[in-house]
Amino acid sequence: MEGFRSRMAKRVGSTGTPIILALDLPTREGEKSEGLKQRALNMLEATADSICAVKVNAPLLLPLGIDGVSDVLKEAHRQGLQTIMDAKINDVGHMNSFIAKTLFEAGFDAVIANPLVGWEEGLQGVFEEASRHEAGVILLAYLSHKAAGEGYGLEVRIDDVLKPLYRVFLERAVKWKADGVVVGATHLEKIRESSAFLEGRVPIYSPGVGAQGGSLEACLAAGTTYPIIGRTIVEADDPRRTAMSFKEMVMKARSSVPLN
Repeated sequence: MEGFRSRMAKRVGSTGTPIILALDLPTREGEKSEGLKQRALNMLEATADSICAVKVNAPLLLPLGIDGVSDVLKEAHRQGLQTIMDAKINDVGHMNSFIAKTLFEAGFDAVIANPLVGWEEGLQGVFEEASRHEAGVILLAYLSHKAAGEGYGLEVRIDDVLKPLYRVFLERAVKWKADGVVVGATHLEKIRESSAFLEGRVPIYSPGVGAQGGSLEACLAAGTTYPIIGRTIVEADDPRRTAMSFKEMVMKARSSVPLN
């Protein structure tokens, strides 16, 4: 079987859209888990033609549990979508391996992990589990919120060379053969810098488009491979139309780029 990275590229090639939907549905007072799951399934049906993958985070996993989320993943796969768990894996090795194994067996195609914990007794087991399950590992590099620089922008000294922490994470993504890095759409200069360093070796995933202020066209122009959009779509009066509008933006932006 082909790996996660190839499956993502194939989906984009067949549909023309690199957009990932962050399936973070707003909570409703008194709503039961079955109601939330049905809303997630309805959202997939409405937006599948305009996206290449879905990203799941705590707002869906915690109320539904692994079994409930597995039903959502099955529907996503039926729609031809890839599935990413935004686990931000960040523990000691045996725990990281357990988390990754559990998520891959539940049906996730990729996980997001924190490279801060290092390789040996850190993320090595996550990459090994991903290899066994033909899944992917996406590493955090620079998040989309305003205070991201307070952590990811810290300067560290390695081999007498001073560099920002996010640059170290980019280097690890290349060295460890990660399937992607997360660089927030609200930090265009970091996307441009990351794109220049990575030179296409690792795809860039950019959350923060829409509600957080990130621009779809601007992040694509800066070097984003996969823009991630959540609240602007899932909280829209017409999610189908909104998702289609974003897809049309992508196609227009691509058509305006001159061919070499």
